[in-house]
Amino acid sequence: MERILVTGGAGFIGSHLCRRLLDAGAEVTCADNLITGSLSNIEDLFGQAGFVFLKQDVANFIHVPGRLDAIYHLASPASPIDYLQLPIQTLKVGALGTHKVLGLAKDKRARVLLASTSEVYGDPQVHPQPESYWGHVNPIGPRGVYDEAKRFAEALVMAYHRHHGLDTRIVRIFNTYGPRMRKDDGRVVPNFICQALACEDLTVYGDGLQTRSFCYVDDLVRGLMLAMDRADADPVNIGNDSEITILEFAKVVLEVTGSISHLRHEPMPVDDPRVRRPDISRAREILGWEPKVELRDGLAGAVEYFKTLTRRA
Repeated sequence: MERILVTGGAGFIGSHLCRRLLDAGAEVTCADNLITGSLSNIEDLFGQAGFVFLKQDVANFIHVPGRLDAIYHLASPASPIDYLQLPIQTLKVGALGTHKVLGLAKDKRARVLLASTSEVYGDPQVHPQPESYWGHVNPIGPRGVYDEAKRFAEALVMAYHRHHGLDTRIVRIFNTYGPRMRKDDGRVVPNFICQALACEDLTVYGDGLQTRSFCYVDDLVRGLMLAMDRADADPVNIGNDSEITILEFAKVVLEVTGSISHLRHEPMPVDDPRVRRPDISRAREILGWEPKVELRDGLAGAVEYFKTLTRRA
C-alpha cells in the first residue's frame, strides 16, 4: 500500500485527487493551509481508513512522519482573483514550498510530481502549445506572480532531478473545471454557471473571441495519476485539446443551464492570453492519456454542483 502526500489536497483538484488515490488503495496525507482550499471539500474523507489531514503551510514547514512513496505538489493559489489578492503567498509557495517538498522527497526517497500550469506559456505566440515552447510571459505584470512562481518551481524540480537524481515529474495543467470549484474564484466556468443560474448577465471580457480548452476534473486527475506512474522528468501537458471561444462557451453554458441570461462585455484583464490550447501528443504517447468527458456532459455535472451550493445558501 503506497503512502502518498498531496499538498493543496483540500483544494478543487487536490480534493478529487485524494479521493481517487484512496479509491486506488493508497494511504493519503492531505496537507493544506486552507487559504484557498476548504475542509468542506474533504469533510467526507475524515474518519476514512488511510486518510490523514495536516493543516500546514508548506512554504513555512512540512513534516510527514514515517515512510512516504510519492508526493503530488498541488499547493498554490490557482485562479487570477486568488493570486492577484495573494501575490506574496503565491510566490512563496512556488519557491519556498516547492523547495521544502523537494527536500522532503529527497529525505524520504519519494517520487514527486509538480502540478505546473499552462500559464508558463503566458500569452503564447505558438499555437497549440507544445512542451518544447518556452513561453511569452510578462514577468513583472500582475499575472507574473503565478507564472513566474510556476516557472521557478519547474526549474527547481529539474535542478533536484539533475543534481540529486530525484525521481520527478512535471505536469502542465490547462483549464480544468468540475464540482468543488469555488463560486467566487474568478474563473470563467464558475462565473458563467453562477451568473446563468441567477439569470444575471454573463461577464465576457474583451470581444469574447479569445479561446480556451476545458478539461473535466476527472480526466485531469486520471492524467496526474498516469503521469506519476509513467512519465519521465520532462514536462507533459494535461488538458483538453478541443478549443472553443469564450463566446461559444457562453452559448453552451446557456444551453446547459436553460438560462435566459444575456452577455455583458468588460475590458480585457492585463496580460490575459488570447489563445490557449495544449498539444497533448506527448501525453498520448507516453501516458496513453487523452480526455474522455465531452464538454456538455462535464458542464452538466458542474451545474448540478453549483445548484446544490445555491440551495444550501
